[in-house]
Amino acid sequence: MKDYFDEPVAARYDESSAAMFDPAVVEPAVDFLAALAGDGAALELGIGTGRIALPLSARGVRVHGIDLSAAMIAQLRAKPGAAAIETTVGDFATTRVPGEFSLAYLVFNTIWNLTSQDAQVACFENVAAHLAPGGCFVVEVGVPGLQRLMPDQTMAVFDASEDHWGIDEYDVVNQGLVSHHFFVADGVLQRSSIPFRYTWPAEFDLMARLAGMRLRERWADWDRSPFAADSRKHVSVWEKPPAG
Repeated sequence: MKDYFDEPVAARYDESSAAMFDPAVVEPAVDFLAALAGDGAALELGIGTGRIALPLSARGVRVHGIDLSAAMIAQLRAKPGAAAIETTVGDFATTRVPGEFSLAYLVFNTIWNLTSQDAQVACFENVAAHLAPGGCFVVEVGVPGLQRLMPDQTMAVFDASEDHWGIDEYDVVNQGLVSHHFFVADGVLQRSSIPFRYTWPAEFDLMARLAGMRLRERWADWDRSPFAADSRKHVSVWEKPPAG
């Protein structure tokens, strides 16, 4: 797994993703996750700069985060409240950390950073190994936008703001997706391109079953709005069977 979040990217990550740090976006996610964690610990895969982990920790949930990018974790470490959060640098599909967790979670399409089916299956297996019986795995991820493409079209604009253009390029044969980001930094137009592997909800359900988990609930967003045919993303919860 390649690290696309080096020091220059990490340094501007919070600013470039400012909309995702809005309390109106963060608080419903933290409410949802805190309720599932209960009195147990939470494992965040792809903890990044702590957008979710810090407010979740502030609720009294013990959080351990895994991230491939040491630069992103360094940004997290510089923030108030970070001392309460344990972190490990590594590939979250395979990296093991000590302890048992009542909750593991992946947000903001991060599971698509695993660009092969094998890696995504390994991630589910890794999560199951960390969860206590009855524990839950939560994933927030987009629904592939193929139905919004015109015939023979392979690219779609997903953002066209004053300081950023985002274009998704699909490889339908291989379930591949490259997100191209165009932005101005220090007065210079720059581009970054990050590959993903898009995955349908039913395929995630099968990965969960292979790892010994079952779908518990699926919503269109953190507010538990119903998941429907036109939903742009889903928040899915798989559960490891209780003991006995």
